[in-house]
Amino acid sequence: MSAPITFDNSYADLPDSFYTRQGLQPVNQPTLLKANLDLADQLGIDLAWLQSKEATQVFAGNALLPGADPLATVYAGFQFGTWNPQLGDGRALLLGEILTTTGQRFDLQLKGSGPTQYSRGGDGRSPLGPVLREYLVSEAMHALGVPTTRALAAVSTGEPVYREQPEPGGVLTRIASSHIRFGSFQYFSGQQDLPSLRRLADYTIDRHYPELGASEQPYQGLLSQVIEQVAQLIAKWQCLGFIHGVMNTDNMLITGETIDYGPCAFMDTFKQATVYSAIDQQGRYAYQNQPAIAHWNLMTLAQALLPLLHDNEDIAIEQAKAALQTFPDRFDEHYHAESAVKLGLTPSKVSRALFSEFLALLETHELDFTNSFSGLAGRLNSNTPLLATDDWLQWMANWQAALHENQDKAAARHRMERANPYVIPRNHLVEHAIQQAYREAHFDQFDALLQAVTNPFDPGHADSRFAQAPARDEIVKRTFCGT
Repeated sequence: MSAPITFDNSYADLPDSFYTRQGLQPVNQPTLLKANLDLADQLGIDLAWLQSKEATQVFAGNALLPGADPLATVYAGFQFGTWNPQLGDGRALLLGEILTTTGQRFDLQLKGSGPTQYSRGGDGRSPLGPVLREYLVSEAMHALGVPTTRALAAVSTGEPVYREQPEPGGVLTRIASSHIRFGSFQYFSGQQDLPSLRRLADYTIDRHYPELGASEQPYQGLLSQVIEQVAQLIAKWQCLGFIHGVMNTDNMLITGETIDYGPCAFMDTFKQATVYSAIDQQGRYAYQNQPAIAHWNLMTLAQALLPLLHDNEDIAIEQAKAALQTFPDRFDEHYHAESAVKLGLTPSKVSRALFSEFLALLETHELDFTNSFSGLAGRLNSNTPLLATDDWLQWMANWQAALHENQDKAAARHRMERANPYVIPRNHLVEHAIQQAYREAHFDQFDALLQAVTNPFDPGHADSRFAQAPARDEIVKRTFCGT
C-alpha cells in the first residue's frame, strides 16, 4: 500500500527563523470522533486509512507519517489593537503540506496537540468543545461559499484539560491553503529583518499569487491582491450575519480565508452592534465594525510591507496609501453585489437602498436575520410582508416594483435560493451538540447538525428545527475562545 498522505513541504525549507521544529507530545487514549471523507477525497487521502487506528494516532499527535516535518510557526500581531511583537503557534503543529493531483497545495495542521516554544505558559491543549465547534462552523462556512480553513478530523485525547474546570481534551486536524498570517509579515517587520521579510513575501507570491512573479512591482501587487481577497471575504461575512469575534492581525490569513473559529457566531436577531465574544469587552469586533477593522488590519500589513514597496520611504508610504484607499470601494462593490442577490436583484442604487432599508427594518422589529432573508423567496409573487406594519408594507411595494423591472422572477428566485441559506450553525444548536458530546459521549445532535449546515440551501430544511430561531431561554449571548 502506498503512503496514505504524500507530503511536499515547502515552508519547512525556509530559514529556521520562520518556525521552531517540534517533537510530538503523545496522549494516552485517543479516539477518532469525526473524519471528513469528502475533504479527504479531494485531497487524495486514502479513505480507508482515514478511519484507521493509524490515522487516529497521527491526528492525535502520537505518530508521524513518512515525510511529515512538524513545526510551529512564529508570527506577531495586533491583538485588540495592541502590538505583540512575538506570538506563534502556541498549541498547533504544522505537520506538512499536501500536494494534490491537480497541483493544489494545502497545509495539514494539528490544533491542540500540546505546548510549543510559543505557548507563553499555556498547556498547548484544547478542550473538545472548541474542536467540535470549529469542525462544525468551518465546514458550514465552506458549504456557504465562504473562503475558509477546513476540518479533516477531530479526535478526543482521553485526557482532561483544565480551564475554569476540567474538560475533555481534543485535537482538530485543520486544512488551509497556508497558515501565512498578516502577523507573519509583522513579525519580521518588527524584528527589522528585511531579508526574512522579503523571503516571506517572495514565498507567498510564489505559493499563492504566482502571476505576480513577472510583475515590475510584485510586492505592491501582493498588497493589492490581499486587499481584494479580504474585501470579498468580509462582504460575505456581513451578508451572512457572521461575526468572527477576534479579528486580530494574527487571525487574518494572507489568502483571505477565514481562520480561528474561537468565539465566532452567526447572528440570530439582527442588530448592528452585536458582539458575542466574551473577551471583546469594548465591542471592537462587533458586526458593524468588521469592515473598518479589516481595513485597519490591512493598514498594519501595508506598514509591515513598506520596506519592500520602495527604497524611498515616502514613496513607499504613498504607494501603500493608494492601495489601501481602494479597500472601501472594493468592499462596497462586493457587499452590494452579494446583497443584491439576496433580494433577487442585480446591483443598482435601488438594490442598495432596499437592502439598507431591509436591515433597518430587521433591527427595528427585532427579527431573525437568516430566516427573514430565506423567507423572501416565498414572497416573490405576493405582497405579504414579514410583518403587517406600514413600514414593511411600503418596503414590500418598493421591492416588488424593483423585481418587476427585472421581469424574470424565476431567475430572481434561483438567485435568492443560492444566496439565502435556510440553515446556519446557530449558537444554541452548536452548544446543544457540544453538551451532548460532553455529557453522554454521543454525537447524534452533532451529526444531524453537521448534515444540515453542510447543506444549508436545501429547502427540505426550511421547516426543520435547524432553521428555527432559538427560544428565549435558548439564546446564547456570549461565546468563549476556549484557549
